[in-house]
Amino acid sequence: MSYVPPHLRKSIAATAITTTTTTTTTLDNNTANHKLNSKSINNAFSNVAPRRTSANNHIQPSRALAVPNAVFPQWKPSERVLRLKPEQIEEVRLRLNVDVTVTPDSPPAPAPAPAPIESFTDMCLDSSIMKDIAIHEYTTPTSIQAQAMPVALSGRDLLGCAETGSGKTAAFTIPMIQHCIAQPSVRRGDGPLALVLAPTRELAQQIEKEVKAFSQSLESFRTAIVVGGTNISDQRSELRAGVEIVVATPGRFIDHLQQGNTSLTRISYVVLDEADRMLDMGFEPQIREVMHNLPEKHQTLLFSATMPVEIEALAQEYLTNPVQVKVGKVSSPTENVSQNLVKITENEKIDQLLSLLVEEAALAEKLGHQFPLTIVFVERKTRCDEVAEALVAQGLNAVALHGGRTQSEREGALRDFRHGPTNILVATDVASRGLDVTGVAHVVNLDLPKTMEDYVHRIGRTGRAGSTGRATSFYTDRDMFLVSQIRKAIADVQSGNMVAFATGKVARRKEREAAAAQKEARIAQSKLPPTSINVDDKYKYMIAPAAMIKKEGSADDAWDD
Repeated sequence: MSYVPPHLRKSIAATAITTTTTTTTTLDNNTANHKLNSKSINNAFSNVAPRRTSANNHIQPSRALAVPNAVFPQWKPSERVLRLKPEQIEEVRLRLNVDVTVTPDSPPAPAPAPAPIESFTDMCLDSSIMKDIAIHEYTTPTSIQAQAMPVALSGRDLLGCAETGSGKTAAFTIPMIQHCIAQPSVRRGDGPLALVLAPTRELAQQIEKEVKAFSQSLESFRTAIVVGGTNISDQRSELRAGVEIVVATPGRFIDHLQQGNTSLTRISYVVLDEADRMLDMGFEPQIREVMHNLPEKHQTLLFSATMPVEIEALAQEYLTNPVQVKVGKVSSPTENVSQNLVKITENEKIDQLLSLLVEEAALAEKLGHQFPLTIVFVERKTRCDEVAEALVAQGLNAVALHGGRTQSEREGALRDFRHGPTNILVATDVASRGLDVTGVAHVVNLDLPKTMEDYVHRIGRTGRAGSTGRATSFYTDRDMFLVSQIRKAIADVQSGNMVAFATGKVARRKEREAAAAQKEARIAQSKLPPTSINVDDKYKYMIAPAAMIKKEGSADDAWDD
């Protein structure tokens, strides 16, 4: 099943229909195997699609190869897991804080979800994978891994939702490698067997790193990363040589499909990671292009940090009887992060930031500690560079990360932040999702984001995987709508209440509209003439002269302390 770009499909269909007058036998064969719809036209006549070819090879290699059928082996966990009773399974899920539901697309009802497994040994993985798990000192699966991995290994579709820093990348990476091991070998011009789509270059690089970590003991197991901002010719060569797994951003992957550098014919395992973020960034058309042209038999795993209506619709369309696995309080401010709000004027922000971080650097030096890893979030690219330069001028090790920098500059910034010497990363929201840097202790919002959802993702860069962290947010009068939401969320977390707020494009639009309405009401209120109050002469002694009233701190200031 070869990919055909949308703009070529009508001409291909027309060519195919003309061809039927001279090749009735071919048409009869195709008609016997395919329903006459747009998708089958793409599949049956994709060999007439014009392709770009390399100078050394004028025929697309994958055209000459017979496509072997995908293998979906019957996986079984250890006997100990198989002997678990339903009440024991529920007890394990309760302990892991895992919520599992199976919603059938249509009757009959699907089989119940596989039991969670709290030991890698009990998952009966390939010996090479177990060797790499031991090398990287993974001892016990995290909650999302304990439940999601058995679902993925069993061949079921999965809708995963987990709090930040939960280990979800390994939850789909390890079963993906296990699946690829079971497939017929990849030849030149063949593959990939599995595809992971991610919203950003940085996240794709992290996923590729994880894939390589758990497949390093396998001989001739190849992984390609396909993202923008890097040399497309190098990617072309790698893809045409044949790879088992491709980790890609949607736009660049579609470019390679249209150029004939790779194919969807053998993909039987698909992961959409940070799917909510991909939709936010406008990748829905590319996602649909890929999903509509996959082989009929494939397994799909969709992971999302939030569960807005857009994700529910995507899951309903592309997942079959999915097992939904939710771990922890998804998309809520984590209890592991202490949050501090500081009211300030716009002009004071950079000075206050410098004062805060210089003081922290002096304290760390006095105690003989390293400066804590810190991410400073700002609103604009130009401000990002400005703040980084101001920090460096104060003798701090800071670097900027934003979409305006080249790929090599972004990689260098992240490398320096992860491994030294840089300990302050000044970033736009390019780093607010998916970026997993171990040991981030402090997140500073120099500029607050526009929505609660983005705020949660930003502060989620710290306090990961059970560690503690801190978040400092500067705000001005324009941020009051979001600040009120943050305060309520903090109060709910402290009181043990569930924190819930709507997510997704529709929710964010409504949130922006509500914030704008509140701002307009505040402006209108400020334009009203002051109201005068008539006080009887006998009560005037109770009113103190204005000069005698000691100005008290505002409620905002008191809360900030």
